[in-house]
Amino acid sequence: MVKEEWFAEWFDSPYYHILYKDRDESEAEGFIDHLLETLQSPSGSQMLDLACGKGRYSRHLAGKGYDVTGLDLSEQSIEFARQFEHDHLHFFTHDMREPFREAAFDYIFNFFTSFGYFEEEAEDLQTLQNVARSLKPKGTFVLDFFNAHYVRQRLTGPEHREINGITFDLHKRQEDQHVVKTIRFADGHRNYFFEERVRLFELADFERLFELAGLNILRTYGDYQLHPYNWIESPRLILVANLINP
Repeated sequence: MVKEEWFAEWFDSPYYHILYKDRDESEAEGFIDHLLETLQSPSGSQMLDLACGKGRYSRHLAGKGYDVTGLDLSEQSIEFARQFEHDHLHFFTHDMREPFREAAFDYIFNFFTSFGYFEEEAEDLQTLQNVARSLKPKGTFVLDFFNAHYVRQRLTGPEHREINGITFDLHKRQEDQHVVKTIRFADGHRNYFFEERVRLFELADFERLFELAGLNILRTYGDYQLHPYNWIESPRLILVANLINP
């Protein structure tokens, strides 16, 4: 029996949405608005929100006058998102390791560390190659990732969060080239265990993978206010890229 990949199991769990229900959505939407202004994205641009979850940011983009497609592996998330579909907003269940529409998008976004989940680095490269195939010749790709050095320096001990009457026991650690978060809790008479594993990609890793995928990194930012990236101090690593050979 093939073991289910951690993200497929966890992201389709109702407990994932309970644990992260209090995320700062206003900061995220402010980041997206600032990014669009910086990119000078024309109204009506074709946009792909890759790993869109329940589609909140896809809806935000569509509300700005763009034609938006949201993709996510989670069937439950896409089922929820589809209630908001209209002529300029569509959602599909899709694995980013598989190709999706060639030369179709002016902008492709991968927001909020929705990358580096796969067991093999070759799968991450495959994803980036699919991004390159889906971009129009003058298209732009934005990948928003954590700054690996910043994360390593801030790994803490156990954390406990009580949400909706459930106590989540959380612990982060580094394991090889991954940051791993274990999530334990009980609900009713049942104990649960989930794990998040994200590869600790550095800027040099992205530079190598992007080049192999046919992508050229134009700019890097270090936070959601789009300040310049600093490998020691920046909490984020936000990459803006285009095609090497359009």
